[in-house]
Amino acid sequence: MDNSSGVGVLDKSVAVLNSLESGPASLAQLVHATGLARPTAHRIAVALERHRLLARDGQGRFILGPRIAELATAAGEDRLLAIAQPVLIQLRDHTGESAQLYRRQGDSRICVAAAERATGLRDTVPVGSALPMTAGSAAQILLAWEDPERLHRALRGSVFSASVLAQVRRRGWAASVAEREAGVASVSAPVRGQGGKVAAAVSVSGPIERLTRSPGRLHSAAVTAAGQRISEALRRAG
Repeated sequence: MDNSSGVGVLDKSVAVLNSLESGPASLAQLVHATGLARPTAHRIAVALERHRLLARDGQGRFILGPRIAELATAAGEDRLLAIAQPVLIQLRDHTGESAQLYRRQGDSRICVAAAERATGLRDTVPVGSALPMTAGSAAQILLAWEDPERLHRALRGSVFSASVLAQVRRRGWAASVAEREAGVASVSAPVRGQGGKVAAAVSVSGPIERLTRSPGRLHSAAVTAAGQRISEALRRAG
């Protein structure tokens, strides 16, 4: 099949990128894999390296660069948000509480999507808000399945303990009452990406007077089901 786009330099650049899918390559190996003339292959590879689409390993061979991973991450996040938003709306309508989606970013968790309760007393978390990883049910979810060493480091300064996270892993959801903010309760569950790794946390939150001091009894089933729906859609999309 002819994959030519009619734009020669683009087709040659894609050929260089495709040739590195199987691993590092020297310039001679790039020439052999692409059929390009050596000066052409070198010129394109160096240009791609300047744009961080290629890099070099310790032996000086060309490898795929960090910009590839950054673009892949952005594409994955866009897909996650597109899948999650209608599920958050359904979760809000089912529970009557504000629903959020959080992703971890370093020592913070970022609200990347939300469906707010329209009226009445509610917990509003604007999209883009950075909240701590030391408190709240979403933080518990994003930490519970970490490897032991990273988990141990993350627990320093947390209001929850390792035993709380062990319980989260057993039951598959987390709850918090006035951990992050006085008067607010929440319930969260994992969203899993490819390979079953936790990619995000889906949550509902609201005043303790409605969610009570046992918010999991009210909403754990709905929040867990929402997390599973998003996870399944991600797997199908992947």
